[in-house]
Amino acid sequence: MAEGWARHFFDHKFTIYSAGIETHGLNPNAVLVMSESGIDISTQKSQHIDEFEEMSLDLIVTVCGHAHENCPVLFQESPVIHRGFPDPPKLAADESDAERKLGHYRDVRDMIKSYVETQLIVDLESAIK
Repeated sequence: MAEGWARHFFDHKFTIYSAGIETHGLNPNAVLVMSESGIDISTQKSQHIDEFEEMSLDLIVTVCGHAHENCPVLFQESPVIHRGFPDPPKLAADESDAERKLGHYRDVRDMIKSYVETQLIVDLESAIK
């Protein structure tokens, strides 16, 4: 979801990549709730950070605590911005009602949108200086 919002707001300014320390594929609930906001993430793919080890990255933004705590050593030279968000699959895991499950995804979607739209550029400018 973070990649989708970043592309929506900043694709004209930055080259945006998304990767994790684990790959799980696209979550259909994330695809659905992003489409409700007019953002199509269905063509995004779950990539492992190792796919980028030969690249020089200007900045890394982590959005979950697990990635922030375990960011690979190979990217230590890149500035890192961390802004953690709850993990929607974990939040929704105990829900039996489909609409309540989606509610967790919507909540996190909206948190990420708010951050990317209003604060991320400020954090980027600070990190790059």
